[in-house]
Amino acid sequence: MALPLFRKLALFALAAAGLMFGIGAWWLGEDRIAAWIWAAGSLPTLAVLLLHIVQAIRRGEAGLDIIAVLALSGTLALGEPLTSAVIALMVSSGQLLEGWAAARAQREMTALLDRAPRQANRCEADGQIVTIPLDDVKANDRLLVRAGDVLPVDGTLAAGVAVLDEAALTGEPLPTRHEAGGRLRSGATNVGDAFELIAVTTAADSAYAGIIRLVQAAQTSKAPASRLADRYALLFVPLALLVAGLAWLLSGDPNRALAVLVVATPCPLILAVPVAIVSGMSRCAKRGVLVKGAGALETLATVKTLLFDKTGTLTGGRARVVALEIGDDGKDANGQGGAIDPSEMLRLAASLDQASQHVLAEAIIAAAQARGLSLSAPTAVHEQPGAGLTGQVDGRRVSVGSVAYVEEQAPAPQPPPWRARFLRRMGYEGAAGVFVAVDGDMIGAILLADEIRPEAARSLRLLRKAGAERLVMVTGDRSDVAETIGAALGLDDVIADCTPADKVAAVEAAKRLGPTLMVGDGVNDAPALALADVGVAMGARGAAASSESADVVLLVDRLDRLAEAMRIARRSCRIAVESVLVGMGLSFVAMGVAAAGFLPPLSGAVLQEIIDVAVIANALRALGDGRFGRKADAFPAGEAAGLKAEHDALLPLLDRIRATGDRLSAGQTAPTKQDLADLATHLRDELLRHEQEDDRALYPKVARLIGGADPMAAMSRGHREIGQLVRRYGRMVADLPDDAPDDPAALHETQRVLYSLDAILRLHFAQEEEIYHALADAA
Repeated sequence: MALPLFRKLALFALAAAGLMFGIGAWWLGEDRIAAWIWAAGSLPTLAVLLLHIVQAIRRGEAGLDIIAVLALSGTLALGEPLTSAVIALMVSSGQLLEGWAAARAQREMTALLDRAPRQANRCEADGQIVTIPLDDVKANDRLLVRAGDVLPVDGTLAAGVAVLDEAALTGEPLPTRHEAGGRLRSGATNVGDAFELIAVTTAADSAYAGIIRLVQAAQTSKAPASRLADRYALLFVPLALLVAGLAWLLSGDPNRALAVLVVATPCPLILAVPVAIVSGMSRCAKRGVLVKGAGALETLATVKTLLFDKTGTLTGGRARVVALEIGDDGKDANGQGGAIDPSEMLRLAASLDQASQHVLAEAIIAAAQARGLSLSAPTAVHEQPGAGLTGQVDGRRVSVGSVAYVEEQAPAPQPPPWRARFLRRMGYEGAAGVFVAVDGDMIGAILLADEIRPEAARSLRLLRKAGAERLVMVTGDRSDVAETIGAALGLDDVIADCTPADKVAAVEAAKRLGPTLMVGDGVNDAPALALADVGVAMGARGAAASSESADVVLLVDRLDRLAEAMRIARRSCRIAVESVLVGMGLSFVAMGVAAAGFLPPLSGAVLQEIIDVAVIANALRALGDGRFGRKADAFPAGEAAGLKAEHDALLPLLDRIRATGDRLSAGQTAPTKQDLADLATHLRDELLRHEQEDDRALYPKVARLIGGADPMAAMSRGHREIGQLVRRYGRMVADLPDDAPDDPAALHETQRVLYSLDAILRLHFAQEEEIYHALADAA
């Protein structure tokens, strides 16, 4: 019923007051006054239900309210005001339960509209900057866009370079660089220096306004879901009327019809369904999933096709350092020949990046801090927006930025051989690269990418287990990047290069095959979220507009909570259906007894209350998780975070393994035996000690939580394989001659072992973190 929450509260208060004051009057012996009070208390509910039925008939709909009206009017007409008051209280309380949940489902566009700029800074002919209303912007106006501003309209870059965060439009987390004359879209955020924009559209015709219109149109066109209780009411109403009519017709006694109507009061439908559904919503809320209404939870239990945005949904939504590339012509920390250590390169780059506000600079600093590197304060820093920056770090001249910028700062007769290899890797992985030069030599590069969420693969498996039949990625990213992630996660389909309108079209196509769920986090996802049968927003870090448009909001930054919400929704709906079927079945038995004349109205009312209590008690089972008992032990979330920190501390060692393997390639200066032996010592003292401690103290605890005969067998096998590779590498290094190793076959075999060790360690760490993440969450 489309009543505001405060009106539903008022209706409930009137029904409750009528029942209680009537009982008070009856207790004082004023039976007649009590009857009038009970009847008066039920009339507002009857009036509202009648109004709603009229509105529903005009829309060609019908539902549960019909039988509630018949029960209320029948008891009033046949002189059973107490029963009428009880029914009114049940109806109004059920409406209040749903209204309380639906109050959070207001899909206003406030967040989306608040983000939209209201003004623009226009450059006048006399050189002054004038602030004007957005609607006054015309084509060819020259506008100033300051750092941090949202572009007010579509336009072209007048001069220089613009660095924009277009995540709100495309979902891509990495900033984009635009040259003079480039077309810029409204809704993007300027994350570089101020620039001038030549408007090519008005505000009403801009890209951002188009997204707002898409959201509004999607919300308007989205049909309301058919409610579970309404569907059962279509069966219950005619059968109850038929039984009551036959009882009166065959016996000639209207009291039999009244008794039938009393026991046919649809309390299992009025209360059991809302209780079960709201209980499920409460369970979801405890797990950090906000379900904005009972209808959304019921629909969530039926979805078969799930569509996912990529950035911020299946991936982390922010750039992270994933690899360090070291060239052979760098210098060590003392300026001597030989390749610089990967950690030292990262430390120098992060130290310089402390002077930059660039998104990639933040990622590089975060990676250095995660590795425990001590950063130095940079001096004499000069930044070229969107390209890179140069400065002094610990007396060394450091440059970081694009390949073109760093080559300009550190010119060389010819590019180093690793440069082309790294650029190809950037293209293969759809990643960004930051090149690093020290004292005039390009020494290496840092690879950054938006990595797949650690829980993504497990989440998709759980979603399939929860009933999802088709999983599709719908993204604005390039097809090569999207296909790589889709293949890694085992998705059924990937739709790339999508605009907001393309995502809406994808949702429309999916809806023709059945109930569809869309998951996203950006402004560009808002139209698709609004149109989907169930829109799910990653609300912990996503755009407010997506949360406003969605039916479900994940308040914690965990995709696996969606699978848990689906499981809760299915269980809650199953309990609701059980309650309805049991309640209706008992009511039909009671109706038959009443129609035969063996159950007077008063006894029927008592019996109906017993039935009501039984079905509501059953519906309250939805508050639990359906599991009997609990594990005696638990895996603390803090311990899982500590293990992740231990893995982060070992990342420099993993970087060194890869870098050493690279230096063993043909055409590069091979490391000395002392370098190789030093790495072997670190592997033995740091890595093997970590793995042995896991086997001794951690794996037994994890095994108890998982259960089974030997649940950690595969992970322990990984430890054994790691140990064998480390020992093999140590023996191979010991067999090398003391002077510079020059046996190509021996160097190639050593390189193969190092690359194998690097691959298995990264996979093993990822597997461990997924297991610990899941167990800590379950605890």
